[in-house]
Amino acid sequence: MADPTTPPHVPVLIRPLIAAVAPVQGVWLDGTFGAGGYTRALLDAGAAQVIGIDRDPAAFELAAPWAGALGARLRLVEGTFSELDSLAGEPLDGVVLDLGVSSMQLDQPERGFSFLRDGPLDMRMGDEGPSAADLLNHASEGEIADILFHYGEERAARRIARAIIAARPLTRTSDLVAAVERCLPRAKPGQSHPATRSFQAIRIWVNDEFRQLIEGLEAAERALKPGGWLAVVSFHSLEDRVVKRFFAARSGAEGQGNRYAPARAVVVPAFSNVAKPIAPDAEELAVNPRARSARLRIARRTAAPAGHADRASLGLPAPALQGDA
Repeated sequence: MADPTTPPHVPVLIRPLIAAVAPVQGVWLDGTFGAGGYTRALLDAGAAQVIGIDRDPAAFELAAPWAGALGARLRLVEGTFSELDSLAGEPLDGVVLDLGVSSMQLDQPERGFSFLRDGPLDMRMGDEGPSAADLLNHASEGEIADILFHYGEERAARRIARAIIAARPLTRTSDLVAAVERCLPRAKPGQSHPATRSFQAIRIWVNDEFRQLIEGLEAAERALKPGGWLAVVSFHSLEDRVVKRFFAARSGAEGQGNRYAPARAVVVPAFSNVAKPIAPDAEELAVNPRARSARLRIARRTAAPAGHADRASLGLPAPALQGDA
């Protein structure tokens, strides 16, 4: 029997994260609490308290066997990390965000995140708003195609959208997998499943993930003390591009780009010590193959007033810029 005090999944890139921000101290916020792996690692490394935020009530049910023993060192709050500054209610020494779907959620067929396990076509990280089935069964072919192309970088977006429309109503993950597989060749050994990009895109759509990301980065900027750390783990290139450009814009490192373009206003850097992205090493990949696409970016808050990044410059996919994230 598994030890109920041990989180079921090892957090990705936790060793380089702890090393980069050492010494860990003060109050940290884990904006994507999940199975509690980052939270426990931060507490073990020296954090006085961690505020754990998650939009998924199941995360706190999973933590119940061990969270109580930590007493005041752990405060759990249900909500989204886009509101982390108001949910924290105090200045922070550090914030960590682990983007995307958690291994815990992927491993639960009833959540509808996995194309490898049949379950209800849900994909909601919380328990509010329309499910994947709701959106796919009511959206136009053009809207579905745009989501697949821009959020999943799926080249066969139009064909898959037509197949989804033809297959409606979709109620199970297996319905969506079948629609995608009708449009794409079977994966060769070593290739990803044909439905990978479609499931990614639809999950991002369902959970409004790009709006959450931008607002979460800005909320972290508001919440962090001077000298506080912001660490972000992303799992695909679209997320990583947004985080990279946010740090560049808010650290004053954003280039002019074109000498004929209008001059940009001078940015008083809100972040410094912007590190190059950190990828998992061979040791980590041997333990957790799911970490292969992960990238960790870290920056340190300055004493400058909090501000906003120009969203048009952050590399957001088109639907997110249109407010349809």
